[in-house]
Amino acid sequence: MTTTTETPLLRGVRPTGVERSFGRDEVIVTKTDLKGRITYANDVFCRVSAMAETDLLGQPHSIIRHPEMPKAVFKLLWDTLGSKQELFAYVVNLAGDGAHYWVLAHVTPSLGPAGNLVGYHSNRRLPDPRAIREVEPIYRRLVAEESRHSRSTDAARAGEALLHDLLSERGTSYDEFVWSLANGVAA
Repeated sequence: MTTTTETPLLRGVRPTGVERSFGRDEVIVTKTDLKGRITYANDVFCRVSAMAETDLLGQPHSIIRHPEMPKAVFKLLWDTLGSKQELFAYVVNLAGDGAHYWVLAHVTPSLGPAGNLVGYHSNRRLPDPRAIREVEPIYRRLVAEESRHSRSTDAARAGEALLHDLLSERGTSYDEFVWSLANGVAA
């Protein structure tokens, strides 16, 4: 595999429909710089993403973005991180061989000694399959809404508005929704 700045979809990797998993006791860990370029990837990440560490380092973390992952969730992620807050999110990723894998991601800003933002750190665990069954139809609706917009920023905003509406109907926030699923209680 050669190093490239393109995402897997641009390199020709297409989702195969094959789902990959990893152990309940394993943690996927990555660190990125302020631009989201990978500066560290643990062996679990390399194995599950089907990519070598040398091919990952320096690449945008979006190299593993799955086309069925809503832009709205990433907008929420970046907005939250921009305010130096952490976020937990359910994410489906695309491996270098076309397989996909779900994670419960915990993404935090990394701060320097003076409190300045220096990068980001993410730990990902294997989510409960029941949580994914709750998340998938919501994400499908968000992606469908986003696909109606030609500009990426418009798509993300439209998805964000729909996500807000869907969560408001449930009387919950995204954080509360994620934690209700993580704790086995549907919101």
